[in-house]
Amino acid sequence: MRKSIVITGGTRGIGFHLARAFLERDCILTINGRTTESVNEALTRLGNYSKEQIFGCVADVTEFDQVQGLWHKSTSRFGRVDIWINNAGTAIPMMKFWEVPVKKYKQLVKVNLLGTMYGTQVALQGMLKQGFGALYNMEGFGARGRRMQGMALYGSTKAAIHFINRSIAQETKDTPVITGSIAPGMVITEMITRQFEGREAELEKSKPILNIIAERPETVAPILADKILSNKKNGVTIIFSSPAYILLKFLLAPFRKRDLFS
Repeated sequence: MRKSIVITGGTRGIGFHLARAFLERDCILTINGRTTESVNEALTRLGNYSKEQIFGCVADVTEFDQVQGLWHKSTSRFGRVDIWINNAGTAIPMMKFWEVPVKKYKQLVKVNLLGTMYGTQVALQGMLKQGFGALYNMEGFGARGRRMQGMALYGSTKAAIHFINRSIAQETKDTPVITGSIAPGMVITEMITRQFEGREAELEKSKPILNIIAERPETVAPILADKILSNKKNGVTIIFSSPAYILLKFLLAPFRKRDLFS
C-alpha cells in the first residue's frame, strides 16, 4: 500500500526535495506551503505527477486551526496519514542575540518552535485516533548543543525541538505511533544563504569549508526518504551522514573540487 505523507514547508528547500523523493518512491503526498503562490509553484515543478498522487494545501503552521485543517484536508483526500514531517522553518541573518529585532524573535519562535509544536500535537492526536503513523520533526544547527556566534536565536529553537523529540519518544513508547527526528546535516538552501544577508564577504570566506562539509538538497533528500520509509523504531534520528563520512570528505577535499553555490 502506498504511504500517505504530509510535509509542512514542502514547497522549497529540503522539504521540496523530500517531496520529490517520496513521489519517486510511489508515495501519495500532501505538500504544504504558507501561500497559494508557493503551493502552486511547487505543484507546477512537480507536474510529472498526477493529481491522484499529490495534493497541495495552503496552511500557516503558526496558526493551530490551519494546521488542524491540514490534517483534515489530507485525510479527506487520501484517507489517512502514514507519515507526518514537520519541516517548516525559517532563519534570519546571523547577528548577536541582543541585536536581533524583536519582531525577528517572534517570527523565528513562531515558525520554528510553535509551528513544530502545533504540527506535533495535530499529528499525534490524529495518528493515535487512527491507530498508526509516524511523526518526524526536522532538527538543525543547535539541536545537539553546538554553538556559533550569531546563531543563538535560531539554535535555541532547534535545541527546544530536540528536547521535544526526546520527550515525545518516551511518551509514545507504548503506543502504535512512532516518533523521530531528521538531522540532514549542512544542506545548502535559501535558509543557509539568508543567514549571510548583509555579510556577503563572510559567505565568500565560508564557501571553501561549506563546499567540503555541506551537500545539495537533491543529494540528501533521497537518502533521508529511504531511511524514513524503512524505519520501524521509535525515537530514531534519521541522519544523512555520519562523522566518519564527514572525515572522509575532508580527506578527499584536496582531490576534488565542489561548488555547491553554482
